[in-house]
Amino acid sequence: MKVVVIGSGLGGLSAAIRLQAAGCSVTVVDKRSQPGGRAVVYQQDGFTFDAGPTIVTVPNLIRELFEVAGKNIDDYVKLVRLDPFYNVRFPDGSIFRYNSDREALLEQIRQFKPSDEKGYLRFSQAASDIFEAGLPLMERPFLSFLDMLRVAPDMVRLQTYRSVTSLVNRYLKDPRLRQAFSFHPLLIGGNPFQSPSVYAMIHRLEQEFGVWFPLGGTGALVQALVTLFRQLHGTLRQKSPVEAITIDPDTERATGVRLTDGEVLAADAVVSNADVAHTYLHLVPPRFRRPQLRRLRYSMSLFVLYFGTDRQYPDMAHHEILMGPRYRTLMDDIFQHHHLAEDFALYLHHPTATDPSLAPPGCDSWYVLSPVPNLAGDIDWKTVASRYRDRIVEFLERHYLPNLSKHIVTERFIDPRHFRTTLNSHLGSAFSVEPTLFQSAWFRPHNRSEAIPNLYLVGAGTHPGAGIPGVLNSGKIAADLILNNG
Repeated sequence: MKVVVIGSGLGGLSAAIRLQAAGCSVTVVDKRSQPGGRAVVYQQDGFTFDAGPTIVTVPNLIRELFEVAGKNIDDYVKLVRLDPFYNVRFPDGSIFRYNSDREALLEQIRQFKPSDEKGYLRFSQAASDIFEAGLPLMERPFLSFLDMLRVAPDMVRLQTYRSVTSLVNRYLKDPRLRQAFSFHPLLIGGNPFQSPSVYAMIHRLEQEFGVWFPLGGTGALVQALVTLFRQLHGTLRQKSPVEAITIDPDTERATGVRLTDGEVLAADAVVSNADVAHTYLHLVPPRFRRPQLRRLRYSMSLFVLYFGTDRQYPDMAHHEILMGPRYRTLMDDIFQHHHLAEDFALYLHHPTATDPSLAPPGCDSWYVLSPVPNLAGDIDWKTVASRYRDRIVEFLERHYLPNLSKHIVTERFIDPRHFRTTLNSHLGSAFSVEPTLFQSAWFRPHNRSEAIPNLYLVGAGTHPGAGIPGVLNSGKIAADLILNNG
């Protein structure tokens, strides 16, 4: 069987490796000059910057890709477990060091608010119950409403119709602890006040599997997967943008793809790792397009500043979550009002805390990420981007990285325009379809097209959603469907 995969992101590579290992002839085509999709690498002035994503959980999903090919991951890339997973820092100067050491977590909770210890234990049990019910759903497709009905009783019993913050707030009273245990949906493009509490399973998922980092960065993981795919005799073609998915008008089945230079690649099945809205609004023939996708809610976008410093900041952990003075109203500004606020919450990535090779000796490599509204808002990023960069640097310098502006020796940034133009992401969203209750599981764009039976979708916009575990599982689901003629 010949399969063409559009896009070499982690979802596309996951599907491609599984299909190639099973005996298919797979060609991956990508518009960019390097593989990885959102996980490309920027290198400049001796510094290495992962564009993102950078938070690796459920390493078994990565190991499994090598195992299906009869290989050992340790021969390709080394994963190291982080401790802490994150430092969560608050405006009052307090720090919550988040890891999987239960006694250490409980001791910190007692220091924040002694009465919240019992509440945390109850929350942890609730998250575990959701995890046990929800984890298997991440590895199965939701192709019919009957699939949804089968799991509905468990989801209702566990009250997953609540938001993540609603669940957390039932058990914890300290506002800082409420933030520390509810921010996780932001890592997959969701509003903690809107994302269903099924995503509280991320807490248990991290406790169970840890948070990891591939030495050399996420780019090293991408290169390991590309090497594996090529060793299996798969074909990867860069600088090969797809103009259209070709469809037989009689059978209404995909016959391959047409590249922008006119070349046609024939296939028995097509897997799209392109943005799901881009796939359905631009790549398929007009009669198969789904304009209703424009009515879905899309995730926020991101402003990301990548920078290198000629000094090190050893007090900063690998992952730092920097909370701002507001929480709910800031989320409202980003997700509901599409307003670029004066304040912000930030994620600070500091990979040289784990792997000094990503910067010259004595230096640090960083990126700082700010959730911002997608392009549904009226924000002129051509005008405001540089000023927004300056505000972030000033904030970091004032609170966390002394004299930062004097020590930045190289930098670059991306904003919502990058997601729209370079990544073909609808509205410049950073994580595609927003994970809300009625945009999850069956309600999310399916892994197999309803109208084109041999077109499959993987990546952040389809089931089970964004984040490395989600996109890897989308590739697994699509590959299983193809191999089993599903």
